[in-house]
Amino acid sequence: MTTDDHFVFIVDDDARLREALSELLDSHGIRAAAFGSASEYIGANKPDIPACLILDVELPDINGLDLQRQISKGDHPPIVFITGHGDIPSSVQAIKHGAVDFLTKPFSDADLMAAIQTALAEDRERRSARAELVALKQRYLDLTPREREVLPLVVSGLLNKQAAAELGISEVTLQIHRRNVMQKMAASSLADLVRIAQRLEIPITHSRRAGGNRA
Repeated sequence: MTTDDHFVFIVDDDARLREALSELLDSHGIRAAAFGSASEYIGANKPDIPACLILDVELPDINGLDLQRQISKGDHPPIVFITGHGDIPSSVQAIKHGAVDFLTKPFSDADLMAAIQTALAEDRERRSARAELVALKQRYLDLTPREREVLPLVVSGLLNKQAAAELGISEVTLQIHRRNVMQKMAASSLADLVRIAQRLEIPITHSRRAGGNRA
C-alpha cells in the first residue's frame, strides 16, 4: 500500500532500470514517477509534498550535473545521483552542490533506499523550515509600525529605558510595545525573539550601552 505524504522522481534513460526502480519503490509503499530525460522531468507536474529525485548523470538531453545546477536556483527535491560511469570529480561536484548521495551502478537496493529515506527526511526538514519562515514573516507584518521599531531595539540588548529614549517614548509605553511584540511574534523568551529576528534577517543597528538596570 502506497502512501501519499512523499514522492520519488526517477530520471534515467534506461527504460528497464526505470521500471525496476519503480517496482522497488512500489514494494516499499512509495509512489514514484519515472522520466527518460531531463526535459520530461522539468515539464512534468509535481505534487507539493516531500520528495526525492533519483537522477542519472548521463542523460540524452543534458548532463545530470548540469540539471542539478539549473534547478538549484529554485525549490527542488534533494538529489540522489546514480551512474554507470562514476568518477571522483563528478561525485565531489554533486555532493558539493547538495546531492544526498552518489551511487555507482550496480548499487544495492539497501543503499538506494537508505539514500532515498535520507533525502525525504531532508526535504521534510526544508519544507518545515520554509513554512516556519512564512509564518514568522506574517507575524512580523502583523506588527504595528511602532512595534517594528521596538523589535530590533529589544533584541539588540538595550535596556527598556535606553530603547524608550531612542524612540522618544516613555519607558511604560516601551514595555507595552515590547510585550505586544513578544505576544504577536509568539516568542517564549528574549532568546527566542533574538532567534526569530535572525531568521527574519532584521538589521540590528544598536548595541547595549553601559549603565542602568534592566527594567
